[in-house]
Amino acid sequence: MQCEKCHAELPPNSISCPACGAPALQNIEGFDNTQHIQLQLKTMLKEHSGDLFLKYNGSLMFNVKRFTALINDYIAEYDKERKLLRSMVEDNILGVLLSEQGNHEMAITKAKSVMLGEKFLSDNAAEFVLACLTYMLGWPYDSPLRVKEKTEEENEPKEKVRPVSVNDNVFTRAAAQKYRVFSRNVVIPDGCTKIEEFSFDGYGNLRSVQLPASLLAIGEYAFSNCKHLRMIELPESLRMIGQAAFSQCEKLVSINLPKGVFEIADSTFSFCKSLEIVEIPDTVSSIGEQAFAGCEKLRKLTLPKSVKFIDKNAFAYCPRLTIVCVENSYVYKYCLSNAIPVETYLPAASR
Repeated sequence: MQCEKCHAELPPNSISCPACGAPALQNIEGFDNTQHIQLQLKTMLKEHSGDLFLKYNGSLMFNVKRFTALINDYIAEYDKERKLLRSMVEDNILGVLLSEQGNHEMAITKAKSVMLGEKFLSDNAAEFVLACLTYMLGWPYDSPLRVKEKTEEENEPKEKVRPVSVNDNVFTRAAAQKYRVFSRNVVIPDGCTKIEEFSFDGYGNLRSVQLPASLLAIGEYAFSNCKHLRMIELPESLRMIGQAAFSQCEKLVSINLPKGVFEIADSTFSFCKSLEIVEIPDTVSSIGEQAFAGCEKLRKLTLPKSVKFIDKNAFAYCPRLTIVCVENSYVYKYCLSNAIPVETYLPAASR
């Protein structure tokens, strides 16, 4: 890896450039796009420093409103990360960092304490925020949750096998057209790797869907507004479910998310009014905006300790919901902060 400032070669896992002292890029566990976001924030500060820092009564003030407006443009594609950074800057975490003139270590310690103690962030989320903001400010920071670089030997592939791509065999909207009017039961052919966005959106006659073991992704709104869809079994191969993929499936009663799904995107199951049973694996780390909003019959939902981010409106209009989680976990603190009834359980290793 090279230094982004002076382009000198960086030793593996270094926190700063030995030549110029600039901070080194790093990824944080659970946030694989940290490095790219760090670069975007640095670029944003460089291009808009005059807008972001203002003088007021002789003091240098950070323009929070301008930051939150600009971040929507600079990291628009990273929804979870953008919301997290915007929320923490609005809660004055950047102000806490800047409050300790010259004492970066003290500033970072104070900011981390506020995020963990008052804002109920998980360790991973707090470290992500610190890694991004300190890089933007030009401060080296050695995060305890940074992803270590592998050696050349570790990176050497055992076999040169072409990985399966999500776009290898896409089931398209055009292919779905033949099912629009009369078909109640759909079988997606073997070998299909992705169901295209909006493929079955609004197919009112659809009752059940059989998915192939090869499926990797379900696109945005793929089955939204399928008012009579009652049954769909998700294969173990599935890795991604797009935004609002099953929104307004009013007859859908249960869903079992397979291991390997890492995120429940915005509005994925919003207004699934009959949804009662949802199985969430311990690979899921993020639950997006209105992901389960309007699930009126959802009574009990067990969320694993792996969940590190939940949007504040993820469970809006779920009047019967109780969340089951590990005590003192991020989910537990989220429930207390958002007045959601909560039950706790001991993780498997503690039983």
